Amino acid sequence: MMRDPQAILSQAREGAVPPGWAVFTKKRGRVRGLLSGTSDDPDPLLVVTPEGVVEFASHRSGLETVDFDHLSQVVLRVRGHSFSDSTIVNLDVWLDLRLRDGQTQKWKSSAFADDYRTVQSVLEAYGAFKMLHGGR
Repeated sequence: MMRDPQAILSQAREGAVPPGWAVFTKKRGRVRGLLSGTSDDPDPLLVVTPEGVVEFASHRSGLETVDFDHLSQVVLRVRGHSFSDSTIVNLDVWLDLRLRDGQTQKWKSSAFADDYRTVQSVLEAYGAFKMLHGGR
């Protein structure tokens, strides 16, 4: 079971994270903050722990959490698209989270959608979680 999400974010903001945690943060730009009404919010923060994921993007969106103990499977999904006259392919990357009750949820970071390291960190942490807990 994942610990208190607020405590995880506080610990990550203080910089005292244990080994095995991956922390992603970025500065909230002034212009973007003013335009989106989030200029008074703390900077976005995503923390991947051995038990799950906690993300704060803004007070408006609240906390997003993923508790690995509630999952039966995580599947990487990728979709590419381009215009017919372009050699550039834009990728959409997300995780399908299969819950123990049979439901599936799409997970993609709100604040770090283009940082594929976040997806890699979640996959690695979930794989380790499954190994430590007997593959359940």
